[in-house]
Amino acid sequence: QGSLLYLDALGAAFPRSLAHRGTALLHWSPGCPGAPAGWPLPTLYCTPAPASALPSRATALRVQLLFALRQRALHVLEAGLAAELHDALAILRAEWPQLAQELALGWLRPQTGLPEGVRSQLRALLAPDAARAAELRTECARGFEGIVRRLWPQLEVVVVGSALGTERLYCDALRQVDCQGLPFYCPFYRVAGALLGVNLWPEEPVAQFLLCPDWAFCEFLPCPAEEEPQTMLLDELWEGREYGLVVTAQSGEYRCRTGEVLRVAGFHKQYPLVEPVRRESQKLSVRGESIPEEQFYQSLCRALAMWPGARLVDYICVESGLLGDSSGPCAPHYEVFMELQGLRDLSEGQRYKLDQCLQEDFPVYKSFRFKGSIGPLHLHLVGSGAFARLREALGSPVPMPRVLREEQLLQLIQGSIIS
Repeated sequence: QGSLLYLDALGAAFPRSLAHRGTALLHWSPGCPGAPAGWPLPTLYCTPAPASALPSRATALRVQLLFALRQRALHVLEAGLAAELHDALAILRAEWPQLAQELALGWLRPQTGLPEGVRSQLRALLAPDAARAAELRTECARGFEGIVRRLWPQLEVVVVGSALGTERLYCDALRQVDCQGLPFYCPFYRVAGALLGVNLWPEEPVAQFLLCPDWAFCEFLPCPAEEEPQTMLLDELWEGREYGLVVTAQSGEYRCRTGEVLRVAGFHKQYPLVEPVRRESQKLSVRGESIPEEQFYQSLCRALAMWPGARLVDYICVESGLLGDSSGPCAPHYEVFMELQGLRDLSEGQRYKLDQCLQEDFPVYKSFRFKGSIGPLHLHLVGSGAFARLREALGSPVPMPRVLREEQLLQLIQGSIIS
């Protein structure tokens, strides 16, 4: 049902988007080949299904990118996560000469994470295309600003499975450089393992979701929380107000507070449209200051604007208590790891700008800093490609605050992933 609603909305907004093999898929789903929503539409995608089920995430994205590059007349570029499209285009930047050679020869080189049997199967689908290889070399040699539209001039829309939370960082980076001028469409809203809603307006810049009552049972708690909160139903919501989301899955086996906060943006006929605002479960809190993920990111962007020439590639922020002795003997504080482009180092004054922005944006944090119960923020710059290696190791993007397992944190600090 959700798949049909998505395809109907996409086809109405972009009539050529449902063309035969006009969609390229960039999505890693080991052991489960297919599109993120799970519908079997082999004629829609130019990407062979086995390419998404490879054991290595980086190899899967590279193979899918190669098949996407073969198809000049793409209308839709679809990714399960914005981070997957981001990393696939990073592979294009790093390996376009090799990709062009493989296109010209109709060949797929042996690589880690590509079993020989699957490689032979995929190689049989390739054919030499010297003209397309020459076009790829020409466009990449010109640089990568707006590269997506130059490689696929008929492309109409970028579809991403999620553009919320930390995925927004990757969407912003793609819009600024690689995907200039293209609309981004996030069709589904998923929480706590349940598909809750659908976005019927692909051309709108801000995603608004229609919650479908027969997919899961939703209840709402007013924000800010009341002393004795009573859950509300869909017909009791008010436009402009924020609510915490409580979900009972269709099977009825559990009822939980998801930690998601939604804003009622308006109504479709008499039905509320919601915008995800923040995740209450994603907070930094070394002394109870409770800085939400979204607001930390806004402070980070303010600090970034004070570093001339710097562009944020990715970041993580963890509470120092998670790192144990690695964080040093000072008071509890934030440890921030950042990958930047356009700037090789930061002065102490520039590093302090982030801590200063946090103090300006969050009075509680400023109070704790003044008292000395929260120590100065520690900011670390990491090398190029560090976060792509971290995502490969984890198999997915990591949220902020980055709740990583202890062994992953040790890898992070010791530099085996980020160095």
